[in-house]
Amino acid sequence: MKLSSALSFFCLLVAPLSSSAFGVHRSTESRSSALHMAAPVVDEATNTLTVNPIKSLDGTVTLPGSKSLSNRCLLLAALSDGNTKVENLLESDDIRYMLEALDQMKVPVERDPNDKTTVTVTGQNGPINAPSEEVCELFLGNAGTAMRPLAAALCMGEGKFVLDGVPRMRERPIADLIDGLKQLGADVSCVEETGCPPVTINSNKLNGGKASISGKMSSQFLSSLLMASPTATGDVTISIKDELISAPYVSLTIGLMKKFGVNVEIIGDMDGTPSFHIPASEKYVSPESILVEGDASSASYFIAGAAITGGTVTVRGCGSESVQGDVAFADVMEQMGATVTWAPESITVTRDPSVKLKGVDVDCGKIPDAAMTLAVAALFAEGPTTIRNVYSWRLKETERMKAIVAECTKLGATVEEFRDYCVIHPPTDNIVNDNVTIETYDDHRMAMTFSLAACAGVNVIIHDPGCTAKTFPTYFEMLESIATH
Repeated sequence: MKLSSALSFFCLLVAPLSSSAFGVHRSTESRSSALHMAAPVVDEATNTLTVNPIKSLDGTVTLPGSKSLSNRCLLLAALSDGNTKVENLLESDDIRYMLEALDQMKVPVERDPNDKTTVTVTGQNGPINAPSEEVCELFLGNAGTAMRPLAAALCMGEGKFVLDGVPRMRERPIADLIDGLKQLGADVSCVEETGCPPVTINSNKLNGGKASISGKMSSQFLSSLLMASPTATGDVTISIKDELISAPYVSLTIGLMKKFGVNVEIIGDMDGTPSFHIPASEKYVSPESILVEGDASSASYFIAGAAITGGTVTVRGCGSESVQGDVAFADVMEQMGATVTWAPESITVTRDPSVKLKGVDVDCGKIPDAAMTLAVAALFAEGPTTIRNVYSWRLKETERMKAIVAECTKLGATVEEFRDYCVIHPPTDNIVNDNVTIETYDDHRMAMTFSLAACAGVNVIIHDPGCTAKTFPTYFEMLESIATH
């Protein structure tokens, strides 16, 4: 997917509701088979789940809502004029933290009693203010998609706030965002020694202005500033002073802002050092209802599983018209030897049994989350796979570079680690070690990614499988429902 295509199709995918091919369903449809086993059971004593050897993955998976879109939709709905019905909202820890923060700040959010994926948010027609003169303390777990956008948005209103999270959140950098907010005149700080949360805010509205920030560590800093800017009282111009990683996520943000009535002027090339201008006249207006697209990062596990096993899997909820950059992971699987068929709202993947997966050398700067799945697919390929431009792995829910190196090595691979890339040499004859316990490091994507090692015909033991609750609580059930053993 090209970046320009993603922007141009945004209106079709996060749009006022009429009907939906994927709706809000949490179901998985697959062919019936006597070989399909019951959903895996967690061993409570060891907090592990064993994924039994997988022969093939075949079926259709309806994806849960996108994490990135879900929390963005909730925040923009809260800043808008009018009420917004948000549907296909992801049920996960990250979204729960955002919803609880809105509740705590007295932003009315009505839950649908018959559908946990639907809420109606009463917009504040401007910035969110503290609910009282006391300090409003918000606990946001390890949810970067809540911490960063709220840190920016709450600088635009009035009141005192402290934003904090779990110990890992206190290790995740936010200084570049804080620097940008200070350039706009905000009274905001993080821990000076670490450049990480907690974030302390003493807000008294912002007039706007100009800010120049780094885009090398995370695109979420830019996205957060963009989403907050229309609630400033004056014009805002934000420029990138070095390089912008994960640019598709910024396009996703700008496209969603447009659905809420705000147009962002882009100056320069998104692949270079762009600037963004938001005039004071641009204000959020509710679209009345909005549907959250299926999560493309979550699609990567099923896409890779089909490529690895030679089964046929269709993921519904994102496709050729998706605004999410991670759908490009399907192109990487095609480079490796899979057959990929695109539809506007779905992707179907298979592989001819006579075609063996080949190692690839890929710049994954625009798909860092899905790139983790490539690391496990590399175990099944002929030749090494090089995953480049993923320094941001080191700043995520865990230090993902070291985690991936460690777990791939356990499975029998030889991995060369560099600052922002790694080279994975598959095990000899692609024979993966059996009964390996995968440490997940409280990282949802580590658990889901390494479950696919079972496609080598081995048992894989996932430690702390419940960490998938961050974005995909039903992942293992969905995987099992399309697995033949």
